[in-house]
Amino acid sequence: MSDSNALDALIQALRRLPGVGVKSASRMAFHLLQHDRDGAQRLARSLQQATEQIGHCQRCHTFTESEVCTTCLSPKRDLSKLCVVETPADQSALERTGAYKGLYFVLMGKLSPLDGIGPHDIGLKKLFDRAYDPQVREVILATNFTAEGEATAHVISEALKARGVMVTRLARGVPAGSELEYVDLGTIAHALVDRR
Repeated sequence: MSDSNALDALIQALRRLPGVGVKSASRMAFHLLQHDRDGAQRLARSLQQATEQIGHCQRCHTFTESEVCTTCLSPKRDLSKLCVVETPADQSALERTGAYKGLYFVLMGKLSPLDGIGPHDIGLKKLFDRAYDPQVREVILATNFTAEGEATAHVISEALKARGVMVTRLARGVPAGSELEYVDLGTIAHALVDRR
């Protein structure tokens, strides 16, 4: 590819990003070095700063620069609701809707036995400790509707229900504005089962 170890190292580092192959990584590396060295320096500093300063919230496990994130500290949040999501990106998506005013717990993953990811790897004990707080009246499972997300939601739901905690799951169904003819059969089936 090139005779530069530094360039090869940059390309390999960029390939670690999801969805970035050799061609895309090479294109990014060449662009940064040829057209935007200031941008490359800013990117390097930002990555270094983020990895050194961003950790996990002690309460909800999301990313934060403090011991406890601003969401958990907000007096405007409904302490009786705890929404469980897989990633900080999922939490951010829910926050952008403006429809949810409770608290969160971020798993930082999902159960995936085939990949060797079990309950200890996603911190289920910490979630259960949080969910058993007497102020929490409802745990909303907002894991993704993939096989792993469904399995994760099932394990959490069974464990919490056994302790008498009220558990709900995000609704799923036909997207607004869509035509049934073009919606996949699994989505239609779930919409029928979960109809209200």
